Amino acid sequence: MANAPFVLARRSFVTAGATAALATALPASVTATAVAAPTRELLGDPFTLGVASGDPAPDGFVLWTRLARDPLADDGLGGMPSFPFTVEWQVAADAGFRRIVRRGTAVARPSAAHSVHVELGGLRPGTEYWYRFKVGRHLSPAGRALTAPRPDTFGPALTMAFASCSQYEHGYFTAYRRLAEEQPDLVLHLGDYQYEYRAGVYNIPGGNVRDHEGPETVTLAGYRQRHAQYKADPDLQAAHAVAPWLVVFDDHEVENNWAGTFPEASSDTPDPADFERRRAAAFQAYYENMPLRRGSIPRGPGMQLYRRVPWGRLANFHMLDTRQFRDDQGCGDGYRDCPAATDPARSITGEPQEKWLLEGFRRSAARWDVLGQQVFFAQRDNNAGPLKVTSQDSWDGYAASRDRITKGWVDARVRNAVVLTGDVHAHWASDLKADYDDPSSKTVGSELVCTSVTSNGDGADSDPSSQPFLKINPHLRFYNNQRGYVLTKVSQTEFRADFRTLPTVRTPGAPISTKATYVIEDRVPGPQQAYLRPHAETKLRRSDEQLIRETVGNETERP
Repeated sequence: MANAPFVLARRSFVTAGATAALATALPASVTATAVAAPTRELLGDPFTLGVASGDPAPDGFVLWTRLARDPLADDGLGGMPSFPFTVEWQVAADAGFRRIVRRGTAVARPSAAHSVHVELGGLRPGTEYWYRFKVGRHLSPAGRALTAPRPDTFGPALTMAFASCSQYEHGYFTAYRRLAEEQPDLVLHLGDYQYEYRAGVYNIPGGNVRDHEGPETVTLAGYRQRHAQYKADPDLQAAHAVAPWLVVFDDHEVENNWAGTFPEASSDTPDPADFERRRAAAFQAYYENMPLRRGSIPRGPGMQLYRRVPWGRLANFHMLDTRQFRDDQGCGDGYRDCPAATDPARSITGEPQEKWLLEGFRRSAARWDVLGQQVFFAQRDNNAGPLKVTSQDSWDGYAASRDRITKGWVDARVRNAVVLTGDVHAHWASDLKADYDDPSSKTVGSELVCTSVTSNGDGADSDPSSQPFLKINPHLRFYNNQRGYVLTKVSQTEFRADFRTLPTVRTPGAPISTKATYVIEDRVPGPQQAYLRPHAETKLRRSDEQLIRETVGNETERP
């Protein structure tokens, strides 16, 4: 059932200190009004969307829930009465909630779709906690969260998973369930958390396995309903409940391939004013449904999403926004030979974010500087000849912007630069080069790309040695076109990545396995293969051109 609790395995039990916590609800303009809300009895379980935590700090994290008795209600308000509710919350040092170390109340208001964000401080660093919510007689499932290590310590090795691209219609969210079973300390979601299409528009071969509810998401009610449909999935709830998340959006949280103030060419909202309203609605619903701090509360069609989250001395997570401030794609969204791609005036991050990132590199003393971001960073030329043909929706469409960022971490002497990427519905590993046009150029960083959770359906197993992109681009080291996620183990000496894959997403409950493992050693940029499963097929009979078309097809989202 959608609201079934996810049972968390017990780990070490610890006691927390006794300082106060701060509870906030969305949005700021609303929190200043009603100071409290009466306790009212609700008929039906209001915790059908589960619980979540996010943005961990050494002394706390964000707790989230959203009340919804009927997640698929057309008005996007989850079947809730149109008045506020007092929500109690508890944080405990043990999974059985015998040692409660924090408690308080927050107000869930209809203006915020009855969502609640609780920002906690004063907890112990590097510590595991459990949390839950209560409304009247209704008790939420329990979630597990961790605080980051102290800023002056490395802490133990970090188990971190990252994922992206979960198109509800294209498969079951088994990857989220398997990710939860890994018991990571931290989860990064790199975009396309939900998709905007109405049912029957974005179809896969063999047919979609389930349908979206409602029309294409354009209004606030539509985005709220769509987020609720996704959040009601028990596998996604399990992944949210197991560990704190760091989230960034890509395009489908608003509309396919949008860029800054520009909608998609075939947009349902082509008028700039209409698209601005659509962005504002999408951002508000995104915040309402994610465990983000109040610094990310949207201001109309704008939202502060890029941020830096330290994990002790071990890692800095630079979470980027490559959609909201980018220049429009220079020559359309697909693969092109595009002169605008090298225009130094064009940016995928916008100047303020670029300066913020470069300053972060200069100040960093972390062992690993990790960029959590949305679209392919390394160059991917799909033409074996002298003509360069690249995707204009990725960093290839903003090559000068990529060069400035890369030069920034090199000049700042960042010890280990690792870019984590989603978007392209396939696993990849690659060297990041000072000059991609010179194969002998110095390797200056590493990129790991996760496949989709479900988008494009099952995909297919593939022999990396036969992938034409890898032949044309020698800095690309690995490719696989099945569904899954990447599980990492980050220590002081290495950044280890297991590319986890599922045989199918058409039916629930498929087993997970490791297709390949790559290791980035401290001070040795570039992922090195540690292990690769043997493939049943050692040679693929399709032409390189057909394989490139299939790979590019995975990334063409608009039906």
